[in-house]
Amino acid sequence: MKRESPAAAVDLTAMMEAILAKVRVYNLQADEDKLWFGFRFASEAHAAQVRKSGEPFFTHALTVTDILADLRLDVDTLIAAMVHDVVEDTHYELEDIRQRFGKDVAHMVDGVTKISGIRGVNLEARKAETYRKLVLAIAQDPRTVLIKLADRLHNMRTISHLAPDRQQDIAQETMDVYVPLAHRFGIARIKWELEDLAFKVLQPERYFEIEAGINQTRTERERLIQRLVEPLQQALDEAGIACAIKGRPKHFYSIYRKMKAQEIGLDRIYDLLALRVITGTKADCYHALGVLHSHYPPLADRIKDYIATPKANGYQSLHSTVRIPGGKYIEVQIRTEEMHQRSEIGIAAHWRYKEGGGADTEDLADMVQWLRQIMEWEEDVDDPREFMETLKADFFDDEVFVFSPGGDVFQLPRGATPLDFAFRIHSEVGFRCIGAKINGRIATLRSELHNGDTIEILTSKTPNPSASWLEIVRTSRAKHHLRRWIRTTQFQESVKLGRDILERDLHRGKIRTKDDQLLEVAQQMGYTELDKLLAAVGRGEVSAAKVSGRFAPHVESAAEKVISRGRELAGNLLRRPKTGVRVAGEDNLMISFARCCQPIPGDGIIGLITRGRGVSVHRVGCSNLNDPNLGPERLIDVTWDSPADQTYTVKLIIQAQDRPNLIMDISNKLSLTNTNLNSGDFATEDDMARVTLVVEVRNLNNLETIMKALYKVPGVTQIDRFQLGVSHS
Repeated sequence: MKRESPAAAVDLTAMMEAILAKVRVYNLQADEDKLWFGFRFASEAHAAQVRKSGEPFFTHALTVTDILADLRLDVDTLIAAMVHDVVEDTHYELEDIRQRFGKDVAHMVDGVTKISGIRGVNLEARKAETYRKLVLAIAQDPRTVLIKLADRLHNMRTISHLAPDRQQDIAQETMDVYVPLAHRFGIARIKWELEDLAFKVLQPERYFEIEAGINQTRTERERLIQRLVEPLQQALDEAGIACAIKGRPKHFYSIYRKMKAQEIGLDRIYDLLALRVITGTKADCYHALGVLHSHYPPLADRIKDYIATPKANGYQSLHSTVRIPGGKYIEVQIRTEEMHQRSEIGIAAHWRYKEGGGADTEDLADMVQWLRQIMEWEEDVDDPREFMETLKADFFDDEVFVFSPGGDVFQLPRGATPLDFAFRIHSEVGFRCIGAKINGRIATLRSELHNGDTIEILTSKTPNPSASWLEIVRTSRAKHHLRRWIRTTQFQESVKLGRDILERDLHRGKIRTKDDQLLEVAQQMGYTELDKLLAAVGRGEVSAAKVSGRFAPHVESAAEKVISRGRELAGNLLRRPKTGVRVAGEDNLMISFARCCQPIPGDGIIGLITRGRGVSVHRVGCSNLNDPNLGPERLIDVTWDSPADQTYTVKLIIQAQDRPNLIMDISNKLSLTNTNLNSGDFATEDDMARVTLVVEVRNLNNLETIMKALYKVPGVTQIDRFQLGVSHS
């Protein structure tokens, strides 16, 4: 933030000289005249502005530039950093930047300006839209993310000058958005500092508690490092491995996260520091790992090879947690110098100046290709919050490494399922997926995948996806293909249902029409195609009466009445009900039973025309039908017409006193009533048990018989039939 007031005494020229001194170290051919031009332009543009701290506002842009100079970045990125606030905070426009510094600088400034200029009424939607805009800007020019991260880092360093509530908002946004960004692009140096700065604001008591504990044991840790480094260095020298070993204390937030995850105190965190072994070659890394394990026994489940399988952000290293004298543990990271540099600055390495070669951007396209693919997949997601949830899985979550039966390695976000793996292989494999094996054992499609799992997908000959799969998958790839399938399928089903409803309404009004006449009406109502009008009727967006009202009624002759009645009777005799429900006398429409109230024969029922799932049958009195936004045109009369052998699923929730053999006794009662049990769940709290059963019943009388039998189980106090309020679709 800024205000108009006399500028504080800060030597801006000295700050610029310090930046140039850094640039000369790594880029003797840098265009210093262009850098000075950027300095003069931005300093004059911001001349009358100051920060909350009282410093000239331009000190912020210069500090951002200085942070990027530490990353050894190219001249255009440094200039873009110097002028990145000019368009948003002064009278200058983007075209002024383009004319003075070229299209690349203007593009970066434009990206940053779009991100910082987002506004919205709903905070959650605005935050989600920020993700979308930010990702788009980065996909167009990844250098944008470097400027934004450096910008946020300086804001966090000076956050104490803001009001406490504003500090909380910015710190939380930093943890939610900018820390994951720094991680995803591999810029560990910035990520760690952002985490600790945000942690200090959000949980100051825990921060200072850890800081005090770390300071108390600093001397002891330094002695421990020395005792470990000397013998390990000697062993590596004897093995002919040229390397350097350094101790690295863990940053405060990572310590806190471990304390929280393991529910332990600081005194039980033994790996407060890590050793880094920096070698010359990849082969030396593996050789050094063998030497390390010959001196210090490793924990088998804590050896990770990120060299053979790099992380999604390009990170490479060997990790091993080893046992050291005194019964303590320490993590050792082994990597080459090049891997070390990439782990510190990530994507910034692609723009680092190299003598004779300029910036290294050869494999940059691969690094951001996944990002551009995500943006293409998410173009059809209208809800920004849905976009954010999907993006988090691909963009911000840690990854797991899994294998195909042939040994191929695949990276997926943590929490991914076999369905994500199937769609990762190919969309057709995903659509035809009917099951999976994890490490040779049959697993559900909801099973969470873990590092090292081998996944085998079981498929059918024909595609058979389900809309419910959207609740199972986590990746953008899988969600994109499923959404596209759902849109296509639901549209076709809505067209069929709309035609059935409209034809029935026209028939009641004795109106005869042809498709060319319906098309003409559709166009009059603003629809370019007849199917679009029919789909709107099927989804309940347009009432059939509104369409049929545009036609004059047809007066049916006596002979036509006899023929129509004969056809109706013949159809009723020949037609077999498929769903057990008739809709206003019709039994061949698309029917689904509402999961919120689970109606069964014997219940009073009513139909609701849904968007894409035909007619949804609800119990009379279902709370979902009380929605004031439901128009009467979406409700339709339905009646039971169920064969004697047809069954329906019902969820029962049983409250009982917890005791041994409770589940067995309940199961025995179900067997005595010849009831099929589809699934069950059991939970306890104190001395009470909650048993959830999904059973198959024929009708309401059958359900009452089952419930009476279950009430005879000792300890059962209450049985409720499940009903849940959910949103309409």
